[in-house]
This record gives sequence, C-alpha cells and structure tokens, in this order.
Amino acid sequence: MSNLVVDQSILDCLYDGLYVLDLERRIVFWNQASERLTGFSAEEVLGRSCSDNILVHVGARGEQLCLGSCPMSEAMADGQVHEAEVFLHHKDGHRVPVVVRAAPLRDAGGNIVGAVEVFGDNSLHLATRQRIQELEKLAMLDELTRLPNRRYLLEQIRSRLHELRRANWPFGLLFIDLDHFKQVNDSCGHLVGDQVLQMVGRTLERNSRAFDVVGRWGGEEFLAVVPNVDLERLRTVGERYQTLVAKSELIHQGQPVRVTISVGGTIARQEDSLQLLLQRADQNLYAAKLAGRNRVNAS
Repeated sequence: MSNLVVDQSILDCLYDGLYVLDLERRIVFWNQASERLTGFSAEEVLGRSCSDNILVHVGARGEQLCLGSCPMSEAMADGQVHEAEVFLHHKDGHRVPVVVRAAPLRDAGGNIVGAVEVFGDNSLHLATRQRIQELEKLAMLDELTRLPNRRYLLEQIRSRLHELRRANWPFGLLFIDLDHFKQVNDSCGHLVGDQVLQMVGRTLERNSRAFDVVGRWGGEEFLAVVPNVDLERLRTVGERYQTLVAKSELIHQGQPVRVTISVGGTIARQEDSLQLLLQRADQNLYAAKLAGRNRVNAS
C-alpha cells in the first residue's frame, strides 16, 4: 500500500465526488460522495487501481481513458490541472456523465506524489445541451438568451393541459417580468440591457428542476412551466427565482447592475383553456407589480 495518506474527515462532507491516486494509480482516498455517485464503497476500492472495473472512464466516443491517458495520469505527468467531460462506470453497470477536474499532489519538496480528482454529475448539463440542439433545429430557441422561445412554451402548456385533463397531472405557470427594465436600457444602453436579460435567463434556468421549462416569453418577460406542484410549492419556486435574480449582478463601467423581478403564478385547472390560464397568470403578475414589484403573487 502507498504511504500517501489523506485525512478522511477533511473532505468527506463534499457534495462532489473526490478521490486520490498515488503514483501507481491506486486509490488511497474515496469520499462519501464518490460512494453515492458510483455505488462503490470505500472498502471496495481503496488500494485498487481505478481501472480495475471501478470507474473505467470512457470518452464520448467510447474510448477507455483509464487504460491510457486520462485527466489523472496527465496531471501526474505534466503537473497541470486537467478537466474533461467523461462517463464513469456505476457499480450497477450503467454509465454516469460527469465533469472531472484532476490536479497533481506534491510533497513538501515539490515532487508529484499522486493526483486528486473532483467529479460531479453532469446529467442535467447534457440534457440541457441536447434540448438546446433540438430547439435550434425546430426554430424554438430564443436567439439572445438561448432559452426556449414563446412558440415552444405554448406547445409545452398545451401538452400539460392535455395531461391535466387526461390524467389529472398538475402543473403551474409563473409569469416573470423584469422591474423597471427600461431604466437599465436608458441608463446603461441596450447592449447592457441584453446582457441583463441573459443573466436573468441563466439564473432562472440553472436554478430550475430538470423537468421544469423556463423560456423567454418576449421582451423582458419570461415564463416557467412547472409540473407536479401545488400552489404552495409553485409560490416557493417563484420566490426562489425572485431572490436569486435580486442577488445577481453584472459589472458595467466598474459599477454593479442589478434588477429585480415580479412574478405572477397560477395552478392550472381542469376547465382552463390556454387563454384563460395565461390570462390568470398575467393578472397575478400585474397585481404583483401594483403591490410594489420585486414580489410573487400566486393564486
């Protein structure tokens, strides 16, 4: 066994998987998140080579990285940090898409004695990228924000209404509008205004569940289709959007540019038509603005 030792208590609470190899590419540290993401316990992997039917990283074309050049071996060879999107082997047999970041470990004399890799589940990112590619083909992607456009959102709402009537599967809508957006354009210019829209769009998308659909409705308005929620949960989602947008900023000429949003939400009903559902959400958005903006109104 290697004399390279890592204190388990330091890194065991990380959300991402983390493991350490010695120069012989044997695993000498394996945190609890690695167990969760791979299905392999520390007892099953410590002291073994990472290529011993454990992680067996493969690339997008199916090449086996552990048998040749992988981010960990490259980090130990050149002393640099290496990143990659790969697919690891889960104990149950399936492949898990992960983003890995490997870095060399050095002793007190600066000599490389191993490498550490941090890896996280990349499933949501891949699904989002695939959806973007599909939407581009169908002309259903907003060019500025790279989110689904109004046409796609309407199709999603129609589909959800059909599911509601057929199987009673609930869903809600959140109409989202930037507060005082004209002031941003007037004071900072339309280029900054576009950057603000992109910032808000990214904040909404990256803080949504994988099966929620967030898109640009038009202008400074966004819309989220949120399945499998009741009114309380829908309001919670809207409040998360509201809080995170308010805490986001971009820098223009050395100064932060911030915006807030008003949100109008509603739960779809069996008797709703598309127009009635949209109208109710829009009315709740208008009520949120009348009440002072930077708030959520849902019913």
